[in-house]
Amino acid sequence: MNAIWIVLPILTLLMFELGLTLQTEDFQLFRKRPRPIIAGLAGQIILLPILAFALGHVFHLEPLFFIGIILIACSPGGSSSNIFSMIAKGDVALSVSLTACSSIITLFTIPVIMEFATHFVDSNLDIDIHLLIMQTLVLMLLPIVAGILTRRYRPQMAERLHKILSKTAFPALILLATIFFIQHHATITGQFGKLGLCISILILLAMGGGVVLSKSMRLNRKEQRTLIIEIGMQNAAQAIAVASSPFVFNNDIIAIPAIIYALVMNVILLIYVGVVKRQR
Repeated sequence: MNAIWIVLPILTLLMFELGLTLQTEDFQLFRKRPRPIIAGLAGQIILLPILAFALGHVFHLEPLFFIGIILIACSPGGSSSNIFSMIAKGDVALSVSLTACSSIITLFTIPVIMEFATHFVDSNLDIDIHLLIMQTLVLMLLPIVAGILTRRYRPQMAERLHKILSKTAFPALILLATIFFIQHHATITGQFGKLGLCISILILLAMGGGVVLSKSMRLNRKEQRTLIIEIGMQNAAQAIAVASSPFVFNNDIIAIPAIIYALVMNVILLIYVGVVKRQR
């Protein structure tokens, strides 16, 4: 079974569901509260790829795994981060705005970073930037816009769809991870120790970066919790789609770091949310 035919519908639905939660005001939060938006985007767009490059070098990752780590690091924030922020009593409006903004900005940053990464590791992989941009526009931007328009012109329908789709996001990601694990169990189990440790450190450093950025910008506790979650939770489904797409890398091995990331990320953030709730 080619997993890409499962990845693409899941990613499209996740992005459509994200669009259902957005309104034009979510993109205008920067004018009202620029400091948390700048801090969050700096963590996601700049800090994470730098950490991924550094850790990939420190762990001496094989070229395909190195590219996979970079790919998940330069992906936008995950749509589930909004739910985690709500559970942790964070700033949900900030979480939604950061997810929206990062989803748009990474349309342009992912091609640049991935082209650099493929040349950096001398992987002999060819990446067609135009096809990557086209796929990202179709799978990311169009579903988000469709969701936004549905919410604006059919609010009751949008509410019903959101209630259904919001409950399927996490199970869909787990299904995706399970399928990849079954198909590549030997490679994943053989590399899980090294990759799992590298990815765990990446997530923990990203969350620590959220703390540092929050304090440097003098953000309140709710904003700080949101940044920790937003910077620590990336869109694994998109990374898997780019890695396994026949139009881009067409390589499931590159998707393995994103699969491991999806599993480790949820465990670490669930622990973090549990600690926050206990403290409260």
